[in-house]
Amino acid sequence: MASITRRAALAGAASLAAVGAQAGASSTLFVSNPAELEHDPGPGFPDSPARLTAIFSQLGEPGFAALSRLDASEASREALLRVHSAAHLAHLEQAAPKEGQARLGNDLVMSAGTLRAAYLAAGGAVAAVDAVMKKQAHNAFVAARPPGHHARAEAPMGFCFFNNAAIATRHALAAHGAERVGIVDFDLHHGNGVQEIFWGEKNVLYCSTHQMPLYPGTGAVTETGAYDNIVNAPLRKGDGGEAFRAALETRILPRLDAFRPDIVIICAGFDAHLHDPLGGLRLVEADFREATLRIMEVAARRCEGRIVSLLEGGYRPPDLAASVAAHVGALMSA
Repeated sequence: MASITRRAALAGAASLAAVGAQAGASSTLFVSNPAELEHDPGPGFPDSPARLTAIFSQLGEPGFAALSRLDASEASREALLRVHSAAHLAHLEQAAPKEGQARLGNDLVMSAGTLRAAYLAAGGAVAAVDAVMKKQAHNAFVAARPPGHHARAEAPMGFCFFNNAAIATRHALAAHGAERVGIVDFDLHHGNGVQEIFWGEKNVLYCSTHQMPLYPGTGAVTETGAYDNIVNAPLRKGDGGEAFRAALETRILPRLDAFRPDIVIICAGFDAHLHDPLGGLRLVEADFREATLRIMEVAARRCEGRIVSLLEGGYRPPDLAASVAAHVGALMSA
C-alpha cells in the first residue's frame, strides 16, 4: 500500500508541475520537489511522506491552478555553510544510510532519501528568496520537508536537519543585500534553532508564538536576544484563535512593523491545529488564513509584500493540507 501511495504522489507532483508550467501565472510561487517524499523515517513517525502527498493533492485542486510552480534544486554548499558548520554537514553525510533507516536520536531518523530531501528543502528556501527578491514572484510558499526551525548550527534536532529559515535569511542578507530580515514563526513548537542562530544579530528579528511548556523548552517572554531582536509570545495548552490573534496583534506584528524588514520569512507550522496529534492548541484553518493576511499587511507596508513562507510542522495530513490551502490562498490574494 505504501508503494502505491508513493507512486501516486510522485505522479501527482509531476502533474502539478505541468499545471503550473505557465510562468508568471500567479504572483505566488509554490516550491517543492517530489523527491522530498523519499525522506521516510518509517511507520508511525510524525513527519511522514503523507504530509507532502496531502499538500500536493490539495494544491492540485482547480482553485490553485494559477500558482506559479518550481521544482526545488539542492542547496549549494555555500548557502548551507552560511548557517551550518562543515562538521555538521560531514556528520549528516556519514550518518546517512544506504538503505533502511538510521536513528540519530529519539526525534531524528534518516532513510536513504533523507539527506537529498534535506538539501532540496534548503534549496527550495533559497530559490524562493531569489524569486521574491528579484521580483519574479510577489511571495512564495515552500513545501519544505524535512522541516527546519529546530536545527542548530552544529546539530540536527526535532525532525530537522538543516535550518531552512536561517539559510533563507542568510541568503537574503548575503546574496541580495537585504539589510533587515524579519522572521515570524507560528508553529506549535518554539523554533529554538532559529532563535539561537540569530540571538546576537541585530539585523534579524525573530518572533514566535508557540505552546509553552512544550518541546523544546525554550521560548519564554524573557528570552529577548542580544539586541532585543527576539520576541516570544507563548500560548498555553487549550488556547484557541482569540489568544493566538492577541499574541500576534499585541506583541509580534507591532515589533515586525517597527523593525521595517526588507523581506519577511514565515516559519509556517500548522501543528497548532485543533486536531494535530502533537499539539494542545485549538486553531482552525481560518486562524491561519487570518494570521497570514495580517503578516501580509505589514509586509505590504514595509517591504513591497516580499514574503517567503516555509513549511514546518503539521502532522495530521488532512488538516495540514486544509491549513496550507488557507495559508496559500491568502498569499495568492496579494
